[in-house]
Amino acid sequence: MRPITIITGGSRGIGAATARWLARAGHDLVLGYRGNRDGAEQVAAEATAHGGRCLPVRADVGQESDVDRLFAAAAELGTITGLVNNAGLTAHIADLADTPVAAIRQVIDVNFLGTVLCARRAAQVMSTRRGGAGGAIVNISSSAATLGSPHEYVHYAGAKAAVDAFTVGLAKELAEDGVRVNAVAPGLVRTDIHAGAGVPERIETAVSRVPVGRAGEPEEIAPAIGWLLGPEATYTSGAVLRVAGGL
Repeated sequence: MRPITIITGGSRGIGAATARWLARAGHDLVLGYRGNRDGAEQVAAEATAHGGRCLPVRADVGQESDVDRLFAAAAELGTITGLVNNAGLTAHIADLADTPVAAIRQVIDVNFLGTVLCARRAAQVMSTRRGGAGGAIVNISSSAATLGSPHEYVHYAGAKAAVDAFTVGLAKELAEDGVRVNAVAPGLVRTDIHAGAGVPERIETAVSRVPVGRAGEPEEIAPAIGWLLGPEATYTSGAVLRVAGGL
């Protein structure tokens, strides 16, 4: 039986790279996206070229009804076995005192609340105690969770620190339900998340902080996510795997 995995934020960056990696590994996929329909459809076409199924679904992970619709679409493909909570944004780069409250709410809603809502639904459908077949959840955190990101986005760092704590707690909660829960914490990665916050040059200005001397590529994060979802990681739960070039 082919694994069926949901990836939120699957239209670009780390989500898109993960979709391509998992498609090559034999997964059927559902790609959640919020606004980039063309990107999601392009990633889906690339994934299906590897012989599996890939369904793009528009969903705002901060809305319970959208999360339910995302999981309902996945259930039409079969038994859901995996979730990658990848949807995220920084929205604004500045000192906290200069950050609009609306941006703070959006960052927390997408990065933390969205992760919680999707994981909650995954627990409901995957838990063996509730009639599911078990599975694995991978939450995408950030090196910001421990670095704090002063003068950039401390609210985002706080949301990702919450993701780390949530990962550890949920892993223990679901340990007897056949569901593993882990996180991957990327560092500075070459995606358009920085342009989305209005600072496309951040990669170049921040790269000097990275011990290995360069930014990471999404394709360097995807294998860590894939490993945590796969059978080689069956004794791994509650871990936060840092893939951050030494940060």
